Amino acid sequence: MTDPIWLKNYPEDIDWHQDIPVSPLHIMLETAAAKYPDSPAFDFLGKKYDWRTLYNMACNLASGLQDMGVGKGTKVGIFLPNTPSYLISYYAIAMTGATIVNYNPLYPVKELAYQIEDSETDIMITADLSLLYDKAAACLHDTRLNRLIVGKFANFLPFPKNLLFPLVRSKDLSKVRYDERIVSYDNMIGRPGTVKPVDIDPREDIALLQYTGGTTGLPKGAMLTHANVVANAEQGSMWCKGFKPGKEKMLGVIPFFHVFAMTAVMNLSVRNALEIIALPRFELEDTIKLIHNKKPDYMMAVPAIFNAINNFHGIEKFNLKSLQFCISGGAPMPVEVKKKFEDKTGCVVVEGYGLTEASPITHVNPLYGENRAGSIGFVLPGTEIRLIDPETKKDVTDKKERGELCIKGPQVMKGYWNKPEANEKTLVDGWLYTGDIATLDEDGYTYIVDRLKDMIITNGYNVYPRNVEEAIYLHPSIEECIVAGLPHPDRGEIVKAWIKCKEGRSLTKEDLKDFLKEHLSPMEIPREYEFRSEPLPKTMIGKLSRKDVVAQELG
Repeated sequence: MTDPIWLKNYPEDIDWHQDIPVSPLHIMLETAAAKYPDSPAFDFLGKKYDWRTLYNMACNLASGLQDMGVGKGTKVGIFLPNTPSYLISYYAIAMTGATIVNYNPLYPVKELAYQIEDSETDIMITADLSLLYDKAAACLHDTRLNRLIVGKFANFLPFPKNLLFPLVRSKDLSKVRYDERIVSYDNMIGRPGTVKPVDIDPREDIALLQYTGGTTGLPKGAMLTHANVVANAEQGSMWCKGFKPGKEKMLGVIPFFHVFAMTAVMNLSVRNALEIIALPRFELEDTIKLIHNKKPDYMMAVPAIFNAINNFHGIEKFNLKSLQFCISGGAPMPVEVKKKFEDKTGCVVVEGYGLTEASPITHVNPLYGENRAGSIGFVLPGTEIRLIDPETKKDVTDKKERGELCIKGPQVMKGYWNKPEANEKTLVDGWLYTGDIATLDEDGYTYIVDRLKDMIITNGYNVYPRNVEEAIYLHPSIEECIVAGLPHPDRGEIVKAWIKCKEGRSLTKEDLKDFLKEHLSPMEIPREYEFRSEPLPKTMIGKLSRKDVVAQELG
């Protein structure tokens, strides 16, 4: 058997064939606490925790959960922003053998209730913030949810913020009446307990239900086993050579409930005993100040965050030079955004790729070798790919030809929760059909052309939104853009661009069309343009949201 094409130029110090360790998820935290008990583990708005403390709190919570009857088969939700309690809860649930269910803190009650019922969540861990508690409490009465574990947000804060927060921000807090169904998180983590041993089969037992729109249809719970989640943290560690456990810092501003941050920020940090410096949510100026003051070594973020930092007024006043490398994921990284961030910071930014169904990371550009702009890089160790023709389902043999990206590896999910029909379409003979259109160059670098479902067909011609967006970003006046197809009675679809210019800049439709003639074919040039003065819509993780802008358009 010949070696796969990507091994021709694979990083010399990384063995694609190496074995991927298999273990229960919570062993990563146990190991960090055993090896680096006194090393800094989490810095939340100035309140610091070491690895021993986090591990002990997780054990206490796990013991309390077991006393409630939590174990294999139980679904426990986490409905929290980025806080130490998120990490503690995540690993505590894993210790019991129960299944973690991540919930977006911005979910309205309707979406929260849908996921509770679909996942069969019985217990949820949250905080007394009104944004969270009021919605969770409503579901306690109207869904199968039967118990809440509620922590006081002020207790996550350092002195004197912990005393001032309830006074200054009282409107943001709910009055919680604890009883048999509403239990104090703070009491649980503060009460010493012994975790009863649980026999976990890492390859079969589901550690996590991670909800996603997936490659088709309504939100579905991707069943990620202990082995899947651990494998991805291990693969990330193999790729990011040179971590200094107990001594380096990871910035945590993208939300842990999202699978990219869960693995690339939280689990990768636990696996390598990196201190997590976290904000409860991304705020641009706060993030820049955090980098300036706390000097993290690594940042994982989405392209919109890198772009926002690039365009922040007064960015030259801040020192961002502590960053050694950054990985961009969650959405395609415009080449111009990458170049500008590297020029401003001196930091290497590499684009990666993944999807919820793969825990999520499958590709990353080399950190210390050639990272090719516009490419998602090479597959991680133990990961295989193939490109297939979306219509014939046959392998694409011409390396310049586009095909649907299919992936196989230890990080690929077991399947969707209670969705057999979706599984048949998405998992075929062990291969995950991603729904993304890609090419593979002669050196083994992969390039995502676009989402299969986002491809625009206008007058029978295939237009890929990412290609159009890349061309628009070349214009020096552009800060943000989204390109999508809109229904048209004669052409099937037309190409439209939504644009926000940089502060102090302006642009007309005619100017932009003339500019794009040098970079796009006539069929690719948008027929409609909408210039906005406000930022374009984004998801909770900070990705520009094509779905939301189209929904606004179609009403």
